[in-house]
Amino acid sequence: MEQHAIETDCIGIDKGEDASPCTMVIFGASGDLTRRELVPALFELAGQGLLPDPFAIVGFARSDWNDDEFRQEMRDAVKEQCSFDADRWEEFARRLRYVSGDFNASPDADYATLGKRLDEIRFELQMPDNVMFHLATPPSFFSVIVGKLEASGLSKGDGWRRLVVEKPFGEDEESARELDEKVRAVFDEEQIYRIDHFLGKETVQNMLVFRFANPSFEPIWNRNYIDHVQITVAEEIGIGTRASFYEKTGVVRDMVQNHLFSLLCMTAIEPPVQFKGPALRDETVKVLEAIQPLQPESAVRGQYGAGVIDDHQVRGYRQEQNVADDSVTPTYAAVELCIDNWRWAGVPFYLRTGKRMARKLTEVAIHFKTTPHLMFPLTETLRANALAFRLQPEEGIVQTFAAKQPGPTLCIRNVRSSFLYASAFQVEEPPRAYAWLLLDVMEGDQTLFARADWIDRAWSIVDPLIDHWESRSPEGFPNYEAGSWGPAAADVLIGREGRSWAVI
Repeated sequence: MEQHAIETDCIGIDKGEDASPCTMVIFGASGDLTRRELVPALFELAGQGLLPDPFAIVGFARSDWNDDEFRQEMRDAVKEQCSFDADRWEEFARRLRYVSGDFNASPDADYATLGKRLDEIRFELQMPDNVMFHLATPPSFFSVIVGKLEASGLSKGDGWRRLVVEKPFGEDEESARELDEKVRAVFDEEQIYRIDHFLGKETVQNMLVFRFANPSFEPIWNRNYIDHVQITVAEEIGIGTRASFYEKTGVVRDMVQNHLFSLLCMTAIEPPVQFKGPALRDETVKVLEAIQPLQPESAVRGQYGAGVIDDHQVRGYRQEQNVADDSVTPTYAAVELCIDNWRWAGVPFYLRTGKRMARKLTEVAIHFKTTPHLMFPLTETLRANALAFRLQPEEGIVQTFAAKQPGPTLCIRNVRSSFLYASAFQVEEPPRAYAWLLLDVMEGDQTLFARADWIDRAWSIVDPLIDHWESRSPEGFPNYEAGSWGPAAADVLIGREGRSWAVI
């Protein structure tokens, strides 16, 4: 069912502070994240006229580039990721600068060079001393760079300083707290932006609007009407060249502790007093605090073997570059979680994520209870209603319900109604999540960024499971084929009470 937006003026939200003129320093500027997400996102913001003026971007990495070489590298990256316009690029490229440096360098060496470059840019563009530092590096460098910023004097200035930290923030609760202590010794909590790009996706934010701006849905958002919730983050891709990272991390640290928990919190939160950072973040922490301890029997791990995806044969995890032949690193996880509060008592939340699965899909699906009495004499059970918030592909909202098929007899069918950005707003591809989150940093808005206590609680939930799995070698790895929906044990997990995984 094609949906169109009603022709009315858009009702905006006053977020307060506008984006201030500033300089963005990207540590790890030659890395994949910068090429694939950060610079393309900034290019999109520039194209929409949303970047502050003036605004400069300084890349910092070990690659021996100059400004022109950095611009050429980023030009190639943007052409791969965005709709490219040569004139727009030339205007954007003037904002790009580069400093070649080592993250471990002494404060009076490469960091001093960076400081001098920032002074030059500020003088050249006549801009205030506002700087945002983005740590697009391996996590092992986070505390190193923060310490160097303090020692070199770059962590303070006449304007504001803001620090963007990528996931994973620590590798368990203890290391996360240690990292937080080091970061907060230099930056205040109000200056720290722990980024999870899932929270910048349009559909995640639409979940809040859907519930809290439409009175027809919030009254049924509870245990009285909802049977269970399924959250799926499935990837077709394998680990690529990330074996050194993935072998240390695994699927729970890489995906469950951050991305899936973020989606869980946005699904289950109580109505915040207002759409502001403190209120929204308070409610997301309350969700995690209400989660009952995760039992090993309520979790399934898996590792992909060889298989077929899009008619192409792909290798198994143990055959990937730099992965040991007997690796027991999980690439798939499914867990059942229970939230022990008034709204959700007795409603199981099933989370699953994995690599090399049947197709790329990120979806939060609300499965409603069946009607208590059905007067129609059906020959088979009618499927319960479901509501899915789809983040990718085809971002939007899909609802299934029962309807009579036209004809002389009463014949009931399940039908789907879809709200998709492409049809409703004529937006074929919603803006990338990083664009909105980077703009939030420039505006000083922490609403969609994790707080330290959220990080601690998230780790405390998964740490016992990680410890349990790491102390016991799995049997039968690999236990699912690439191109499938995961191991059979995951079907058994959700099927214990007659449920099954479903893609809405």
